[in-house]
Amino acid sequence: MSTTTAPANPKVGFVSLGCPKALVDSERILTQLRMEGYDVVSTYQDADVVVVNTCGFIDSAKAESLEVIGEAIKENGKVIVTGCMGVEEGNIRNVHPSVLSVTGPQQYEQVVNAVHDVVPPRQDHNPLIDLVPPQGIKLTPRHYAYLKISEGCNHSCSFCIIPSMRGKLVSRPVGDVLDEAQRLVKAGVKELLVISQDTSAYGVDVKYRTGFWNGAPVKTRMTELCEALSTLGVWVRLHYVYPYPHVDELIPLMAAGKLLPYLDIPFQHASPKVLKAMKRPAFEDKTLARIKNWREICPDLIIRSTFIVGFPGETEEDFQYLLDWLTEAQLDRVGCFQYSPVEGAPANDLDLDVVPDDVKQDRWERFMAHQQAISSARLQMRIGREIEVLVDEVDEQGAVGRCFFDAPEIDGNVFIDNGSNLKPGDKVWCKVTDADEYDLWAEQIG
Repeated sequence: MSTTTAPANPKVGFVSLGCPKALVDSERILTQLRMEGYDVVSTYQDADVVVVNTCGFIDSAKAESLEVIGEAIKENGKVIVTGCMGVEEGNIRNVHPSVLSVTGPQQYEQVVNAVHDVVPPRQDHNPLIDLVPPQGIKLTPRHYAYLKISEGCNHSCSFCIIPSMRGKLVSRPVGDVLDEAQRLVKAGVKELLVISQDTSAYGVDVKYRTGFWNGAPVKTRMTELCEALSTLGVWVRLHYVYPYPHVDELIPLMAAGKLLPYLDIPFQHASPKVLKAMKRPAFEDKTLARIKNWREICPDLIIRSTFIVGFPGETEEDFQYLLDWLTEAQLDRVGCFQYSPVEGAPANDLDLDVVPDDVKQDRWERFMAHQQAISSARLQMRIGREIEVLVDEVDEQGAVGRCFFDAPEIDGNVFIDNGSNLKPGDKVWCKVTDADEYDLWAEQIG
């Protein structure tokens, strides 16, 4: 009696670089490959082919992408490149001529076809047996997930090349977004992180067309989308929210506990002169007044933002204006980058004085020290308060999690000293016992 061994599934290695939006692209590609019977492996040595999803936003990200491509070529030899840096195929092939395929962002079919060319799927694969979970393949922990609501961007910020890489705004049908959210929640997700290049602009391209979800009409618009997401019974956190007037409609939802009281608004600067050179949208002199009004409606509101120092033409006066603005705004979570020219960005052609690197570094250090004092003082105010914490990891020291003012991987943590009985994905009430510039310490109370 002879026995035959079933052929092994083809194996794909995957490296995903860059922002959460790129992570969602990676998840889509991997979900399609799993549906076709490919196994996803975690080492170069086990893979029949390696896909690298690149980032091309700034020079340091491009350098990292090229380095990872080189590592994959060295360790495996068969490498497919996709993602934002893929729009610069010539630059990639100049450094790594042996890459098998290069595609840009969102080109899911081309990536999958490139994998087919290198290692074809098994002809006897039965997708009805080797099922992919309804929520698809996720690269985040089980208890949170990114929910991408649109692609592209209609803005023309002078420092940015995203529109040239990802195109103009294309909003996903609202029913598709909400169906995906519902599948994720049914699969155990406790926190949905809404992402896009410009979350506030959701639906502009389709004139806020009415769609349907669970048999009911829902407008393709940020406010109505958030209202619907709030019915799912999980945390809903908003990222990349430009401060258009209709953002005011979200604050009562946060005050009512329907959304996490958290806004990620990329202000980038405060000086009107610098903002004009940056071609930033939706900026108005009333921003500070709006922030004050938002906090009167929702006192727990957390605002996170990112800023750029050293933009061409930025003077010491402009920088001091920014520091004074930060003092007034009292933002909770802030990141800061030193300006670096990106190939193809309109800012490279501005007839403005270039800020020397040593001045950029000095301003960055002063900015971080200034904001650190603000963040520290705001966190000190939390000591003694009760907060709900979503647990991310647990070890013998206790549990590490996040509360409503902490997005994963970019904000702070909550360290629960007596939380070793917990597990990732648990939600638990804690009392804050201590704080530093970025993190909280707490004790479990229920």
